[in-house]
Amino acid sequence: LAREIQQRFQPTAPPTVPGFELQGISFPSYQIGGDYYDFILCTDRLVVALGDVSGKGTSAALLMSSLHAAVHAQVASNQSLTDTIAAVNRYLADNTPANRFVTLFYAELDPLTGSLSFINAGHNPPIIAHEGGTLEQLAAGGLPLGIVPDFDYREGRTQLRPGDVLVAYSDGVTESQNPAGEEFGTVRLQEVVARNLGRSAAGIRDKIEAALSSFAQGTPAGDDITLLIVKREPEAK
Repeated sequence: LAREIQQRFQPTAPPTVPGFELQGISFPSYQIGGDYYDFILCTDRLVVALGDVSGKGTSAALLMSSLHAAVHAQVASNQSLTDTIAAVNRYLADNTPANRFVTLFYAELDPLTGSLSFINAGHNPPIIAHEGGTLEQLAAGGLPLGIVPDFDYREGRTQLRPGDVLVAYSDGVTESQNPAGEEFGTVRLQEVVARNLGRSAAGIRDKIEAALSSFAQGTPAGDDITLLIVKREPEAK
């Protein structure tokens, strides 16, 4: 029952945004998990978010539901990006135990220009694979949420150009282990994305899943695995 309720917090399907392909998927390591991802379509922007709650199981899932509610409430208030994250941070700091925190990547995309503003609150830096072959990590932001109530978060800005792909992920992806105890790691993930840049967002997701499965060789996942992919469609030639 708890898993059914939690799955309702996740997008049933990504919104349709002309010129972009969106994909998101999450696999909890237990019946319920602490990862959160979202697509929120507003009149002038698309909000994408991926968060990871400390801990596992029921306690993490309960905190994840609080994060989901706080993000949606602040998006509806139409504040600036920094004010939005500051408000979510204060809420979590005031309403969660001292030994709990949340990492969150939160971004606002202008679908007309491809401009991307973001705050990375202690999360694994998402990557942008540019069509020209370069990779960019999105690390600007600050501490995880829920630790320092009045932390001053820093906004980062970049650009999704035609053909570029944004991949955000939880640490369950890079910390997946093989039978020898070796972790999948960031470099392998970057290589998979770079090799498959010409594929659709769904195709890139499938290739990452296949690479993880091949690497793990049946080793059970030790943490929730979540992926969020935004691809700007290439220009017609």
